[in-house]
Amino acid sequence: MFRDTPAGAVVTVRVTPRAGRSAISGTRDDQLLVKLAAAPVDNAANDALVGVLSEALDIPRRDVRIVSGDRSRTKHVLIAGRAAPDLNATLSALLTRR
Repeated sequence: MFRDTPAGAVVTVRVTPRAGRSAISGTRDDQLLVKLAAAPVDNAANDALVGVLSEALDIPRRDVRIVSGDRSRTKHVLIAGRAAPDLNATLSALLTRR
């Protein structure tokens, strides 16, 4: 899921805006699926995505950055200064608890 880069780990995220609540909903085709309660207006959905990932992975918001796809449902998100194996383990534990 997460891939290592020199700046940190990158993950491809597929978002569903205007959902009932914001949460990580699973994975499909090597993409992280995230439902967002926010609408894709005035960057609200992107801000909500950063918040959901920050909270779920227990990392500061400043370390989560959308590097491409800010106007698309499919986004590439960088988690700065983190290693992919650690984030994959955290994500796996999070998805199995649900």
